[in-house]
Amino acid sequence: MTVTSETAQIPVRLDFDTFAADFARAMAHLDRAATKELDKAEIDPRLRELIRIRASQLNGCAYCIDMHTKDARAIGETEQRIYGLAAWAETPYFTARERAALAFTEAVTLLADTHVPDQAYQAVAAEFSPQEVAALVSLIVTINAWNAIGVSTRAWTPGSYQP
Repeated sequence: MTVTSETAQIPVRLDFDTFAADFARAMAHLDRAATKELDKAEIDPRLRELIRIRASQLNGCAYCIDMHTKDARAIGETEQRIYGLAAWAETPYFTARERAALAFTEAVTLLADTHVPDQAYQAVAAEFSPQEVAALVSLIVTINAWNAIGVSTRAWTPGSYQP
């Protein structure tokens, strides 16, 4: 078997920022608003990135996985935890608080299948205040919207994002 260093070319479907510029600006505003909620609730920036990565993994958004793994490393997240995130429930790397947030992220991201069961909500509410849960919902909704744009349009070039 021959291994080459050539990478696959994934064609961009649509330059979303060009053809939906007003909506793209509104999404950027939504992202800033979610970040403000996270700041007010004092949610750890490393947990924020783990949530963004996990939702993006579930949604298959290559752009967001690329972006948020770089962002997580830039703020001190460990490689081990980033690599283990896809199997977080099977690893010892995450606290009870982080595990509740990751389970909630999965339930909200997969809401068509899960309808966010009471157990997932009760687990996150046991670890986070109502203000913190609201901030988490804001973050999860926002990253899922970004994922929908990224996956449907494939409007990115690998390696083009720099934190």
